[in-house]
Order: sequence, then structure tokens, then C-alpha cells
Amino acid sequence: MFASRHLLWLAPAAVLGALEVDLNSTDSIKNAAKEVAYDLMTYYHGNESGMIPGILPGPPPGGDYYWWQGGALWGTMIDYWHFTGDETYNDETFAAMQFQVGKNRDYAPDNWTLSLGNDDQSFWGMSAMLAAEVNFRDPTGDDPSWLGLAQAVWTEQSTRYSNEDCGGGLRWQIFSTNKGYDYKNTIANGCFFNMGARLARYTQNETYAKWAEETWNWISSVKYIDDEWNVYDGGHVPYNCTDTNKQQYSYNAAILLSGAAYMYDYTNKSKDWEDRITGLIDGMERVFFVNGTLYEPSCEAGVCSTDMLSFKGYVHRWLAVVTQVAPFTRDRILALLRSSTEAAVRQCTGGANGRQCGFHWTTGVYDGVTGAGQQMNVLGALSSLLVQEAKAPVTNTTGGTSVGDPNAGQNAPTLPEAAPVTQGDRAGAGILTALVLGTTIGGAMWMAFD
Repeated sequence: MFASRHLLWLAPAAVLGALEVDLNSTDSIKNAAKEVAYDLMTYYHGNESGMIPGILPGPPPGGDYYWWQGGALWGTMIDYWHFTGDETYNDETFAAMQFQVGKNRDYAPDNWTLSLGNDDQSFWGMSAMLAAEVNFRDPTGDDPSWLGLAQAVWTEQSTRYSNEDCGGGLRWQIFSTNKGYDYKNTIANGCFFNMGARLARYTQNETYAKWAEETWNWISSVKYIDDEWNVYDGGHVPYNCTDTNKQQYSYNAAILLSGAAYMYDYTNKSKDWEDRITGLIDGMERVFFVNGTLYEPSCEAGVCSTDMLSFKGYVHRWLAVVTQVAPFTRDRILALLRSSTEAAVRQCTGGANGRQCGFHWTTGVYDGVTGAGQQMNVLGALSSLLVQEAKAPVTNTTGGTSVGDPNAGQNAPTLPEAAPVTQGDRAGAGILTALVLGTTIGGAMWMAFD
């Protein structure tokens, strides 16, 4: 095993194609990342007149992307700035992250109630946590702090954590009216675990760490992580979470690995967390890497959803930070990141500019389909190679400037109540009903499906 990993470092330094990069040159990697970042941001229109700041076009059927992928985008762009020093998109990132905080300052805007899962909320919360950890520009005046926003998300989710069903865990969806409310899955609980571990490390508050430990133990107890370090997707409450969906998604394993690394650092190199980290890396390398290249087995041989098309970028970014907070993993993970990035860049030959990226990295050939997820993936991959030169995530005792809010998250979101109907409303509704009924029904049905 060691020999095969070691050989990955012997991969050619230069990846020649439409997107050219010398993987031995920091400047070359940064230049390639700049091109990919530019192409990625062409999918974002929230900075244009009449558009909604913070989100990618959607949700379906009005566009390909759900609200959560906006949060994922800004986490990607914060990492891009942190690893490269390029401030080109910082103003847009800051404005987007603040625009979507919602009335309760908790990343649960009323507009997205029909598709608001705990994982969706967490992706925005984790981007806020990242902003605190890398000292991204602090909000001023009445704008909520990055740390306060992350605390608000975590605190609200802690009130939803229930031992009454399946012995613990978070449901996938926040509201009982949403399809998937009866499902307790790894990504919702993995995000909650991850945020708890990071908040514990940043604030040195043991309460967060205890919750993180409890969440990990629950995920293990329901066998979403098995003895071979396979990480499964979830189970349904009516079956006591025993009807395990054994689909494996790379971001499920990676979110747990990242959280475990933060816990390793917080606990001063606990042997238990070291063993869990090693086990998860073993499982990930076996399931999700083909000859050193990241592969999504759940969909690459068939059809990938728009959500799945963005998973690889998160994996690269989260693996990179693992090397910072759990340094014993560095050589092994950096070898995987390098070989996977080489394959990722090689297939970026599509689009009108000849450098758009696809999703199928193992083929070495552009697959003909472009999108924001595909660009986020390659940007995350290129950024991950710069991790050795970047400062490790800070805490409130090592230079962190974001100030927390102990009251954040006290007002958990509820389903919005309808305002009293007036005669004018009835008249307007009568005129519009015939025009929008079909679109409304279609959209509601689309969003009701898993």
C-alpha cells in the first residue's frame, strides 16, 4: 500500500491540455485556479440587477441548483481566496453570505422552506465557520458575525436532535411537511458532528465536543459506518433506522473524516480519533479512489444528480484541511490530492473556451457536460494542492477575530404563517391563478421527490 501511494508522487509534473498547469509550481497552480474560478463564477448571476444574491440558478425546475449549493459555492470561494490570496470575488462572497442569513440570522430563510433540510442549512453554516477559521473579512455594524452564524445553525440543530426515534440523530428535513422528514441520514448528522467539532476547537467549549462525540457514537451505533469503514447514507425512522441505505457517497465519508480530524486536534491527539481517521481514510481510498483518482461509484456508471456533480470538490477541500489539523495524515492525503487533481485537470478541455471541466475524471477525457458543480470540483482540487503553504484554521486563542454570539439560534425557524387575506388579494389571485397553477403544481411535485 505504501509503495503504491509513494509512486503517485512520480506522476508527470505538467498536465498539458486546454487548462495547462505544472503541479510542481505554486504560481502555475494559482494561475490555473484563477481561470477555473472565473469560469465557475459565470454560473452565478446573483450580482446582476433583479437577481437574488447568494444563490445559483434554481431550484428545479427553474434552474439546476438547490439553495444549499449556493452555500457550498461560497465555501469554495473562501477557500480559493485563502489558498491563493486572490481577492477578486471577496466582495461578492461577503455580500452573498450576508444576504442569505434570514430574519433569524440562522441560514434558514423563509423562501427556501420547501427544500430546507438540516444538511442544506449546515452547508451555509459550515461556510460561515470556515470564514471564521481563515479570518475572512469580518462583518461590521449590525451584520451577524461568521462565528455567530455557525453557532446559530448548530444550536438550532441541537434542539432537533432526538433520542426518541432511532435512539438519537437528526432527521434529514427540518419540517414535517417535507419529503424525507422520516429519514435520518449521514450527511445531516455528519454536518452537525463536523460543526460541533470545529466549534469546540475554535471556542474551547467542551459542550460542543460532547455533542460531537455523542453524534459520532450514534452514527456508529446505527451502523451507518460499518466495521470495514464503509460509510452508508441513512435509514428511515419507521424502521428504527435499521433499513440502511447502503449507497456510498464521497462527501458523507469526507465530512466525517474532517470532523474526526478536528476532534483529534481538540483532544490533543487522542488515539481513538487517530484510529477513526485512519479507518476512514482506508475506506475512502478503497471505495472512492481509482488509481489515485477520485471517483463517485454511486453514479458515475449511470446518472449523477446535479447535487452529486459537486461532491468531489468538497472531498478535496475537506481532505486538505485534515492534513493541517491531523498532520500524521499529510503524506498519504497529499499524494491522493495530487494524483486526483492531475486527472481532474486533464479532462478540462470542453466549452467554447476549450477549458471547461467535466465530472468523469478517471477517463482523462471531457465528458461533454458542464456545470457549476464540475467547476467547483476542479477549483477545490487545485486549491487543495496549495494547503501546505496556507495557515491552519485559527481559533479564538490563535488569532481568530470572529466574535461569537451566545444567543444565536435561540429562535428556531417554523413554518411561515399566512397573512390575513384581503379582498384585493382575492381579486389578484383570481386573475393570476390560471397563469401560475401549472407551474406551481409542477414545482411543488418536483421538490417533494427525494
